[in-house]
Order: sequence, then structure tokens, then C-alpha cells
Amino acid sequence: MQEENKHQQNHKAKEENKLEKLKADCEHWKNEYYRAYADMKNLRDSIEKDHREIIKYRAAGFVENLLPILDGFHMALSCETTSQEMKNFLIGFEFIYRNMVSVLENEGVSEVSPKVGDVFDPNSMSALETKFDEGKPNRVLVVKANGYKLHDRLIRPAIVVVSTDKKDEPKEENKDEPSKMDA
Repeated sequence: MQEENKHQQNHKAKEENKLEKLKADCEHWKNEYYRAYADMKNLRDSIEKDHREIIKYRAAGFVENLLPILDGFHMALSCETTSQEMKNFLIGFEFIYRNMVSVLENEGVSEVSPKVGDVFDPNSMSALETKFDEGKPNRVLVVKANGYKLHDRLIRPAIVVVSTDKKDEPKEENKDEPSKMDA
């Protein structure tokens, strides 16, 4: 009987070990499931975010291709004329330009148009050149071309001439040293 009791206890211990192993396996695979579920959710969220970004900025290439046309409108509309025939053309150009700008604004395009005297902002402007000015340095002197944004992304910076407080002095070559041309 004792031996049978020992046998039952061994059998019970083995069964308990199996049960503990099964519980540990169950816990392991439950954790793996939660980890995989979280990874899939993160992946899905990332893909959805990327998709929203793609939709939001889908027109960037198209807008970039329109910039020379918008620049042409700006040049045409800035012309002064006394001819009535030319004035009528400019009225038509302005109508077309305003319609085009309206459509672009509906797509999230906005113009970056600094004014003369504004502080130079390297985040939205590109300095074509600097010129000495007696006034405050780092100010817009001339706007060569407006910039454009699509939502919050810069498509093209405004092209400007910026003031500086340093005069460009012609560099004098040292006559004693041979120039690079002489070499």
C-alpha cells in the first residue's frame, strides 16, 4: 500500500509538473500574443499616419511645377502700362491668377511673401545676395520671388536680397606674392 501511495504521489507530482509547465506555456503564448497584437497595432497606426501624410502632401510635385507659371503671373501683373489694350490683358491675367491662387489655397497652398524691411527668416527665405545698407542689418531689401508652402511644408523659399552692415571692400592682391595665375 505504501508503494501504491508512493506511486500515486509520484504520478500526482508529475501531473502537477505538467500542469505548471502548461500554465507557464499558456502564459508565455499569451504574452507573445499581446506583443504581436501591440506590434500589429503600432504598424497599423504607422501605416495610417504615413497614408495621411501622403494624402496631405500629394500635390507637392504638382505645385512645384506650377511655380514658374505663378512667377510669370507676378511679373506680368507687376508691369505698368498706359495702353488700354494691355490694361485689358492684365485684367484678364489677374482674373486667371486669382482663380488659380484660390484653387491652390483650397489644396493647402499658401504664399510666403515677405515685405521689404522684414527680418530675414532662413526657415522661409533664401538670400540670393547681401547688400550693404545703412539701416538695420539682416533685413529684406528686395523680394525677387515669393515662396510657397503646402500646409506646413515649405515647397520653395522666398528669394530675397538681404541687408548687411559690412561693406564689400575690393580685395587688393599683394604684389609681392605670385598670383595663382602666374604658377
